[in-house]
Amino acid sequence: QVQLAESGGGLVQAGESLRLSCAASRSSFGINTMGWYRQAPGKQRELVAKITTGGTTNYSDSVKGRFTISRDNTKNSVYLQMNSLKAEDTAVYFCNVAERVTGRNFWGQGTQVTVSS
Repeated sequence: QVQLAESGGGLVQAGESLRLSCAASRSSFGINTMGWYRQAPGKQRELVAKITTGGTTNYSDSVKGRFTISRDNTKNSVYLQMNSLKAEDTAVYFCNVAERVTGRNFWGQGTQVTVSS
């Protein structure tokens, strides 16, 4: 079982920045893809960005050019730098990791990001 600890959410004004962090506990099978998803009230959870072990990234069109995902494999950690935040970025952000070999997915408890316009 991989446990995830998220931090960095909060309340900011439009145009400001936030950085989310997520640390995963060690897995005997190793960690594969790491990513961030978000869920706004009344909406489905959606992918924000993900990154493979090798550093290949994938972003939602809505955040391209504003958000940057990165990871530190030595710390089993993934980060999301969010710049130029907009009101529509308001959501609960969830960290997600896929375990190597088993393919199991694990989720963090979520961190609230609120952007006031």
